[in-house]
Amino acid sequence: MAPGAGSLGATRMTELLAVENLNKHFGGLHAVKNVSFKIQRGEIVGILGPNGAGKTTLYNLLTGFIPPDPGARIVFEGRSLLGLAPHRIAGLGISRTFQLCRPFVGMNVLENVVVGALGAKHAPGTDLEAMAQQLLNRVGLGDKAEVAVEVLSYGDQRRLEIARALAAKPSLLLLDEPFAGLGSGEIDDLSALIRQVHADEGLTVMLIEHKLREFMRLVDRVIALDFGEVIAEGLPDDIVNVPAVIEAYIGRGQASDTPEPADAA
Repeated sequence: MAPGAGSLGATRMTELLAVENLNKHFGGLHAVKNVSFKIQRGEIVGILGPNGAGKTTLYNLLTGFIPPDPGARIVFEGRSLLGLAPHRIAGLGISRTFQLCRPFVGMNVLENVVVGALGAKHAPGTDLEAMAQQLLNRVGLGDKAEVAVEVLSYGDQRRLEIARALAAKPSLLLLDEPFAGLGSGEIDDLSALIRQVHADEGLTVMLIEHKLREFMRLVDRVIALDFGEVIAEGLPDDIVNVPAVIEAYIGRGQASDTPEPADAA
């Protein structure tokens, strides 16, 4: 059992998310195997692993896009997420971005962020467009509110995804390879934005990323996966010295900038 993956009955007041005995089969492929872990409020937790390790599948299980195999427990803020649709889970406070940017085409940038706010719990009378504009200002897209989303650069689409996810007022933000396809300057800027949002909002963040240097600088704690299983969990400086992690990730030459295929993650 991975560190921290004890009984859910021992939930602590600072615990935000607890996962126990999470499995997922796709036919004969056991994509996620007996995964258990806990996420504490205010952490930035990295999910590390080579292509095919099960990282994006894990996100899809947590957010209701696919159901887990029987026997799993997923508890968020004391409430089971099993059987809930993605929009219900988002309404409870879990937002995500995707490995491949998925803007709502045919809308402008501001409208994309407003859509992210729909279904979230906002104070009565909240002006969603004004709130969306504030989020765009925050992520550096304030002057592009009326721009058609199709003409945004890839880097700006990444920023838009974060603004749209924040519009749902999450307490847990799941980022799936936010640095994929970005240059070094864009990565530095986006890393700074993630840190600032985390600090300002007290937001808990889970992060999948293949750019190992930036990943290790950003996260507080790492959960390492290989072939769907948790093989190590701990501080970034410790994880890189675990033999199983070296073999699974670094030893196979996977510390690259190559994005992980969505259907193999």
